[in-house]
Amino acid sequence: MKLPAKENIDNLLNSAKLKRTLPRRTILEAMLNANRPQTADEIASAMGKARPNRVTVYRTLESMVGAGLVHRAFVEERSRHYEMADRCSERQCHPHFVCSDCGQTHCLTQISVPMATSPPAGFVIHRQQVRLEGLCPACGTDKRRISNEEL
Repeated sequence: MKLPAKENIDNLLNSAKLKRTLPRRTILEAMLNANRPQTADEIASAMGKARPNRVTVYRTLESMVGAGLVHRAFVEERSRHYEMADRCSERQCHPHFVCSDCGQTHCLTQISVPMATSPPAGFVIHRQQVRLEGLCPACGTDKRRISNEEL
């Protein structure tokens, strides 16, 4: 896995008008190396020995959300999942797929979902997020294999 260059991380922080602190740099590095949305604990674990305390991780993530560099992809079982905001617009995020068997989350950036229109009276849509559930390719293959063996 290719690590993002320090200059790229600094450019991201500069573009978001955030100071280039060590916690921000290490959190961004962990997020840029992830291929799926992650909880703050998962991000902290990926940081290894360089990780700051839990409160600093949460505060840093929220400051990056406020700057539009990171967004909250979704909440699952009361845990927020974060990812880089570069693949989503301000009003709409790409769909996420959660495997009901292994629990892995996958970004489905290749799928386009139309923005919801004409909400019922009184409702105002600020942001649209779509979450799909089912079996990922690995679990689907395992289930098909097991079903075929039972025949």
